[in-house]
Amino acid sequence: MNRVVVLGSSGSIGTSCLAVVAAHADRLQAVGLSVHRRWETLADQVRQHRPRWAVVADETTASAAKSAGLPRETEWLFGEAGVEQIAGHADVDTVVCAIVGAAGLRGAFAALETGKRVALANKETLVVAGPLVPQLAARTGAKLIPVDSEHSAVFQCLEAGRRSDLKRIVLTASGGPFRGRTAAQLRDVTVEQALAHPTWKMGPKITIDSATMMNKALEIIEARWLFGLDAGQIDVVVHPQSVVHSMVEFVDGSTVAQLSPPDMRLPIQYALTYPERWPGVCPTMDWTKAAALTFEPPDFEAFPALQLGFEVARRGGTCGAVLNAANEVAVDRFLKGELRFPEITSACRDVLQHHHYDSSPTLTDLLTLDRWARQETLRWKSSQ
Repeated sequence: MNRVVVLGSSGSIGTSCLAVVAAHADRLQAVGLSVHRRWETLADQVRQHRPRWAVVADETTASAAKSAGLPRETEWLFGEAGVEQIAGHADVDTVVCAIVGAAGLRGAFAALETGKRVALANKETLVVAGPLVPQLAARTGAKLIPVDSEHSAVFQCLEAGRRSDLKRIVLTASGGPFRGRTAAQLRDVTVEQALAHPTWKMGPKITIDSATMMNKALEIIEARWLFGLDAGQIDVVVHPQSVVHSMVEFVDGSTVAQLSPPDMRLPIQYALTYPERWPGVCPTMDWTKAAALTFEPPDFEAFPALQLGFEVARRGGTCGAVLNAANEVAVDRFLKGELRFPEITSACRDVLQHHHYDSSPTLTDLLTLDRWARQETLRWKSSQ
């Protein structure tokens, strides 16, 4: 029995993960669930899965949560200490890190420090902490397996050849709701338009990241550290059907791709079962029907966030922490109507350019810069 903790169980990744757990209840058991504030959703999940622990990170909701009447076998925990406790507990085998943003960093580190299998859906952990994450995993024997569909695809494709024969990886992008629009046409994008993703169903922050293509910028940085690549070994191509999730090219010219319907349950299940493959819980491709798959280069002028991603992947150091923090605040300000759509990337670029760069930061340095970048982005005003 694989004993699983899901950090961020109320989000889209968390709920998909619990669907996978429920489908394989003979081999997977949810022993710990955590949310930030949505204790009502957590209480419903606890009644269904009956985990050992239920954690609400926001301690201000403790009194309300305790009134939910959980099963007797489930223990309430509160605060970040509760998240770290269940992520690092000896009775846990796998930790699914699905907390959005830098808030997921502590839980991921607690799991890595205790040698767990870490199913990483929180790309910000690698974006912020860079080489510290694979170094920690190597030291403790933790197994780091990506859940992002693109990185899961690369992870799977790499099984087809030797790492020494790898030439480059190609991350695919749907293009979001604004594929084909020019920079000028994006100036007056509304929140409602940006939240209307054509392919994936995701939370608001990740959906806005897809619209700006900042999600792909963060994935470039994540791939750089996750797979030990140089920035020059990473390319991006727009693939609106979201069927080819990424590709790996080897030195002999062979390209291996991973294809499946756009359903996050597949990469989640693979992260939980690797190196085995179990019967799937999501639809499969019907290759007997006519279909077309298209690919096109990204528009760096309309989506300048991509350039930031490659720049940060090249420089490393403190850049990832600053970019990630600035983007989280800028997206929130856009959702509140305080920034225009193109200003999300503009704010990130300005804050990144004005930070004190360090090529070899500690985790404490990164968390300090994370707070600094958030404050700077809150104060940021466009000069246009």
